[in-house]
Amino acid sequence: MSLRYWTGSHTKHRLLYHIVWIPKYRKRVLKGEISKKLMTLLYEACKMNNWWIDEINILNNHVHLLIQIRPTNQLSQVVKILKGGTSRVIRKEFPELEEFLWGDNFWATGYFAETSGKMNYKQIKEYIQGQYATD
Repeated sequence: MSLRYWTGSHTKHRLLYHIVWIPKYRKRVLKGEISKKLMTLLYEACKMNNWWIDEINILNNHVHLLIQIRPTNQLSQVVKILKGGTSRVIRKEFPELEEFLWGDNFWATGYFAETSGKMNYKQIKEYIQGQYATD
């Protein structure tokens, strides 16, 4: 399913985003059972919302995710769902984290996001410039 175009009733799209986010205080807590649970939660959230994880890597202090979403999804809402849902479950199932991460949040505020596609910026510019009207 990777790098395939999805179709809607009047659309054809492939919206891929590279998203990175970190635990609060960039603590190195994403390992062992926590990492496994996080991976499961992210896949479940994507399945429920009809998104596709193309690639994922959970390091001990940050998460990399390459995700395909639909045009009806707003990126900030996607991240809110992923971070919010996982934070709630992880804090509940791993109460020992409270020692390191006081407060209501497991994740730090914010995230990094970048679009991704088969063609890079330069290739797209050259493609657009190479188009000519056919009269």
